[in-house]
Amino acid sequence: MTEDIRICMPACATAPGFARTLLMRRLKKWNYSHISDDAALIAAELVTNAVKATPGEIIRFVCRWEYGALYIAVWDRSPGRPAPPPTADPALGDPTDLDFDTNGHRGLQIVDALALEWGYRPDPADPSADPSYRGKWVWARAAAPPSSEDRSTAGTLPLSAGEE
Repeated sequence: MTEDIRICMPACATAPGFARTLLMRRLKKWNYSHISDDAALIAAELVTNAVKATPGEIIRFVCRWEYGALYIAVWDRSPGRPAPPPTADPALGDPTDLDFDTNGHRGLQIVDALALEWGYRPDPADPSADPSYRGKWVWARAAAPPSSEDRSTAGTLPLSAGEE
């Protein structure tokens, strides 16, 4: 597929929604609307983390087809490694110590649950560049099975009017 999404945007409160909208429209154009909910949530969570890591700065959003899956990546200038919140292990003590009632901080757990895989890597920028501007890419791959409309219908007859 062509027409990858590659865009720079300010790391602000509207960035996750903007990335989600861009992605959903592109998936519709590619005839992959059936994966748009999961893909849009993954994109929004990755962008949200970048916004929190570098508020007011510029972030980059990329979406493309890669190895039969939807590749979503977000760059921010922060060198910090993304880390999901700890999960509860009842054998280790009181689970209330993990603040289960707090809102937020579950983005990477959501990405982990929805994506085929995800990870991060430092930006492979020019080594002579200022290290404070290198940042990192956080990426995820989302499953992209063909829609039911795209699957082969060999051996079946189209329904006539009134049949379901």
